[in-house]
Amino acid sequence: MLIYKIIPESLWQDALKSGVFEGAPVDLADGFIHFSTGAQVIETARKHFHGQANLLLLTLDDQSLGEHLIYEPSRGGDLFPHLYGPLHVSAVKSVDPLPLNENGTHHFEGLLP
Repeated sequence: MLIYKIIPESLWQDALKSGVFEGAPVDLADGFIHFSTGAQVIETARKHFHGQANLLLLTLDDQSLGEHLIYEPSRGGDLFPHLYGPLHVSAVKSVDPLPLNENGTHHFEGLLP
């Protein structure tokens, strides 16, 4: 299954230099890297990234992350993918700009299957 990570472009550029993404501040505080499924990612953007520009949408195949990816209950009891360990940039299938609409929401058209 495809899963998604919304990330500031600056953090992704840092990850590209080292080959590994250790997590955004919220990930580091929680002890795992937060991901969303396709059904969850638009609400994640609305709730946690409203009005933020210069974001990227990382797309990954959950199978590529192995046993360190665990689906756990979170918002509304939905199971969210959490990665307990670093994300190797080589595991990312695609990286796309996440454009900001005038109303502060993000434009996902063409980014999700």
